[in-house]
Amino acid sequence: MKLETLNESEIAITLIALSILLLSAFICGTLMEKIKGPRVVGEIIGGMLIGGSGLFLLFPDFMSKIFFAYDGEGRVLNIFYQLGLVFLMFLSGYNTDVRINRKNIKTIGLVFVGATLIPMILAIPFINVFKDYFIGGLNNEVAFGMVFLIGVAITSIPVISKIFFDMGIMKTRFANTILTVSTFQDLCLWILLNAATRIATTGEVKLLDMVGVVLLTLGLFALITVMAHYAKALRAKMDAKVFYTLGFVFLLLACGLLSFAGVNIMYSAFLVGYIIKALLGTQKETNTNTGFLEKVVFSFFVPIYFALVGIQLNVIHDFSFVRFLLFFIIAFGLEFIGTWGMLLFSKRISRPMRMNFAITMNARGGPGIVLATVAYANNIISLEFFTVLILTTMLSSMIAGYYLRHQQKKDAKIFDALD
Repeated sequence: MKLETLNESEIAITLIALSILLLSAFICGTLMEKIKGPRVVGEIIGGMLIGGSGLFLLFPDFMSKIFFAYDGEGRVLNIFYQLGLVFLMFLSGYNTDVRINRKNIKTIGLVFVGATLIPMILAIPFINVFKDYFIGGLNNEVAFGMVFLIGVAITSIPVISKIFFDMGIMKTRFANTILTVSTFQDLCLWILLNAATRIATTGEVKLLDMVGVVLLTLGLFALITVMAHYAKALRAKMDAKVFYTLGFVFLLLACGLLSFAGVNIMYSAFLVGYIIKALLGTQKETNTNTGFLEKVVFSFFVPIYFALVGIQLNVIHDFSFVRFLLFFIIAFGLEFIGTWGMLLFSKRISRPMRMNFAITMNARGGPGIVLATVAYANNIISLEFFTVLILTTMLSSMIAGYYLRHQQKKDAKIFDALD
């Protein structure tokens, strides 16, 4: 069997394109950290400086020779995009310790309702305000309305995780609660997005298919939670090479198979990370191996992933700053009000912590980007709304990053307790 491959010049130009993406993301990410902003936002800006909002606009012929040098180069680069997202979600799952008990179940419930249901309900009257500008070529009002509501309420596990990683608070009770809520929230919103795309493409939703996906996803999460409690006997020492090989096999295979079953690849990667944590526990060898993987992922795959997101943005054409600002105020405000308001029902949550939850749940990040990409690819939304969703993601993530760093500077232990 002979595999079709790229020729030497195509391989060379691909390597050059990757190096430019990585360098731009690294420089802008480092500069963003210098001004105490989330590195992820700088990495996206690094991609924007290369794309249609930067060098592509100034030197289109030259840049085309690098990023459109041969047919299918975009598909090759997209492999690195997908790997970056998968590895980031895998590490997020590994570092998430989901503990739903009497102490935090009320907080999780209140944040979920406040950050998901309330903003979606309150956003319904605003759909018609933006419809004429944001609806896609299919002109499907139901699908567009669903995407609009998801865009208002969605929260990012990848971006929040990256901020938590950078701040060193990934294993605090606050981070655990945020990621637990985000996990359940994203599960619900991915189901809605699946429904929106099916409505857009077929004009109908097969209820049995939707119920099957819901039951499968909830069942997997419940099964893994039980495994985390009873799998101590399986926590044996494992050589680094064996750990990496089996981990990658399990990760890629599970993402592929669960995708055929209707479970989103990004969510599948998160589950696999949590499964490995459940089976291998917190032993020193496993944490060391995962630490090395984190260094590789966060220095190569993740920066390229966010740079490739940024390279697709074009804020020069087909964009209204006024409509972007209006949508951002509505989306940020409704999620803030919903989360803040629901947490008033908990006497355990102090005012500073209510602010932390309300602002952090506004970081839309990766899921916001995936939402925009999927909806735009299916002609549900326009190019302008695609750009607005991603810019909303960047700005909300910056606000969350700055605010959390400010809180950490004021009180280094504020994230360790919810009281």
